[in-house]
Amino acid sequence: MAKPSGDDAVKVVVRNRRANYQYEILEKIEAGLVLVGSEVKSLRAGKVNLADAYATPRGNEVFLLNLHIAPYDHVSFDPPAPTRPRKLLLHRRQIGRLIGKVTERGLTLVPLAIYFRGGVAKVELGLARGKHKYDKRRAIADRDSKREIDRARAQMERER
Repeated sequence: MAKPSGDDAVKVVVRNRRANYQYEILEKIEAGLVLVGSEVKSLRAGKVNLADAYATPRGNEVFLLNLHIAPYDHVSFDPPAPTRPRKLLLHRRQIGRLIGKVTERGLTLVPLAIYFRGGVAKVELGLARGKHKYDKRRAIADRDSKREIDRARAQMERER
């Protein structure tokens, strides 16, 4: 398989693995992320935490809140606040559609991953609905049963 070229190369910085457990992801959207220079350097170093982050519309814009990007060590001026609101770059139609779904249906915009594509920082947002406790238990049971089936299948292959 051929390696992706420099423009298509994707370098994932961080994934939000808890999002798939806590939310039912209905749709995925890619958005650009407005950052200052020292934040980009911290992001490239992997000093980012998505644990409590979420996106919310404000007016005709969408902002990513509670995303923690640690201050870059070698910055020569006052570093930006680690959890400041960061603007997301989306098309006007996408913003309008997301605002409608978030306000009318009560859905949440959850960041699933932050990555660099062609040298530009991107965030993958998930339009999500919160899972109930019984949904989480069902997901755990399904995962455990799949693991048992895979184990049994591997055992059968070894005995052949």
